[in-house]
Amino acid sequence: MSPATLSPDALSTDAPGNDTLAGIHVPLITPFAADGTVAATSLEGLAHAVLDAGTRGIVALGTTAEPASLTADEKHTVIEVCVRVCRERGATLILGAGSHDTRATAAALAELAHLPHVTAALVPVPYFTRPQAAGVLAHFTSLAAASPVPLIVYHVPYRTAQPLSAACLRALGALPGVVGMKYAAGGVDEQAVELLGDLPEDFAVLAGDDLFVSPLLALGAAGGILASAHLAIESFVELAAAWHAGEATRARNLGHRLTALSAALFSEPNPTVLKGVLHAQGRIPTADVRLPLVPASRATVDAALDRLAEL
Repeated sequence: MSPATLSPDALSTDAPGNDTLAGIHVPLITPFAADGTVAATSLEGLAHAVLDAGTRGIVALGTTAEPASLTADEKHTVIEVCVRVCRERGATLILGAGSHDTRATAAALAELAHLPHVTAALVPVPYFTRPQAAGVLAHFTSLAAASPVPLIVYHVPYRTAQPLSAACLRALGALPGVVGMKYAAGGVDEQAVELLGDLPEDFAVLAGDDLFVSPLLALGAAGGILASAHLAIESFVELAAAWHAGEATRARNLGHRLTALSAALFSEPNPTVLKGVLHAQGRIPTADVRLPLVPASRATVDAALDRLAEL
């Protein structure tokens, strides 16, 4: 990737806080053309569509984008499209970056100094190496001190094998340069309740498990990073607005319906079902994913389309 070749627009100097990150953000898929290349025009169309429907911003190169299977040039294409759209629309742009190695992650973050209009970087808790909580805290302390953009911690313990206490999560949120956390613990656990009950100042928790966005919003999450929000976009935006307005009955009923859609979309590995639905809608040229993923079954895609029609 050669970020220096992108348009040399000035970086935003305003650090995002709870208000900036509030709302629904869509982690965009990477659509592929029939010849296997990145379908950049379709990607741009998806980005505009979700912003037209009221989402706060987009996430580029999140796990939904299959970044592990993209080449450096393909990642460059995805970033260039997303930067252009967010600059035009004045939207939040979160960029997935980093790995389980501190030095490699620091190098990846350093490249963002050359990129325009990146609001924050989404950085995972170290996976596979499984450092103790002190190591996780030291990892993000080092990264935040050197990063040219603010950080959002991606806490996903069922993938990192790193369960962290609420005290550790709160300590991460209190670090200078850490502005948020994508919380994806596979449910609403004790740590989520404790964290949301005593948040660090100017720190936003974003729901990262689509099935549990409604209860996390009810507990005080600022918003969500939701693959399901490629679809029924207005409904997810309405859900966040209803909880923030204290309209519990409306939010609860809508949340139950959206949970059924998300369950269908995640019944096979993400983003296989989502891509199948988007292709069936004519919004992307193919439903293709890259190995080791394989396309979702026709029956699973049809079931998701049925849930979408019922909203």
